[in-house]
Amino acid sequence: MGATEQQPEVVSAPDAPDVPKVATEATEPEAAGTAPGSIAADKADAPAPTEAPAPIPNETKESTEQKEPAIDSTPIGQLWTVAKASGHPEIWGVTLADPAKHVPTRIILQKYLNANDADLAKAKDQLTKTLEWRAKTKPLELVSKVFSKAKFDGLGYVTKYTQEGSTEPEGKEVFTWNIYGATKSMDETFGKLEEFLEWRVALMELALQELDIPSATKPITADYDPYKIFQVHDYKSISFLRQSPQVKAASTETIKVFAQNYPELLKEKFFVNVPAVMGFIYTFMKLFVAPKTIKKFHPMSNGGNLAREFGESNVSGLGDKLPDSYGGKGGKLEEQGKGPLLE
Repeated sequence: MGATEQQPEVVSAPDAPDVPKVATEATEPEAAGTAPGSIAADKADAPAPTEAPAPIPNETKESTEQKEPAIDSTPIGQLWTVAKASGHPEIWGVTLADPAKHVPTRIILQKYLNANDADLAKAKDQLTKTLEWRAKTKPLELVSKVFSKAKFDGLGYVTKYTQEGSTEPEGKEVFTWNIYGATKSMDETFGKLEEFLEWRVALMELALQELDIPSATKPITADYDPYKIFQVHDYKSISFLRQSPQVKAASTETIKVFAQNYPELLKEKFFVNVPAVMGFIYTFMKLFVAPKTIKKFHPMSNGGNLAREFGESNVSGLGDKLPDSYGGKGGKLEEQGKGPLLE
């Protein structure tokens, strides 16, 4: 949403430096030539031995070699050390492995650096807390958990749109849709905070499955990162004047959980069908969300204009692919999208 949860959030943070390259050491050349010589019965008749060329001094060889730092000494390597020590092997569906050889792990660790403006100490702290949270919460198991249809039916969907023929990460756009106007009972849906958070996490993990970081082959940098998600929060028919304590608690906790455990995953967030004035939402958000992330938020009073916002996507005709109710020609959202299991 957003900040008064009826609008729990997924947030991300600022950018940071490029991933250091994996270290490689150049093989030192062997000294050229050999020292010939033979043992002869008549040393007087033997030809004088050819003098071997002087070996290259070690300091000269070392000065000509361009050695890169070992991966363990880089920020990515140090984050990998933290991950190994945690005892929990997974983040966002990626089984963590040596980032020198495993691009998906490298992407995740770089996102934690980017989220903290390359502050390694902060990145380590956030990574540690995420690993602890995932070990406790078990988000991957929540994807297969069955939630109450009476409480969550129609509230959340994930959609994916692809560029025909493209295998590049830029040729795919993933959306999460939070349709809070579909809430039948605020107290029922938001009353049990833990249950609501589990449902919201399950929706996010479904979106991450569509993002498919485990199959990634292109590392990210501070400036290049196609592994992000659009979010749409629809507040049609929602009263912004009467917010129950349960809704406020769900909003605050969801923002905190997502800011901590899903950094650098937000591409842009659209708040649609909202009143012109929604300052209280941003009051909540600014407590937990980086200023650069706030700039990615776009309130819109008319959700039917949403399709116009995607003219620059690498997915051709993305706006037309969106659901009809958001200005597209793709049919109904509930037919396009998928969500957590319900019964």
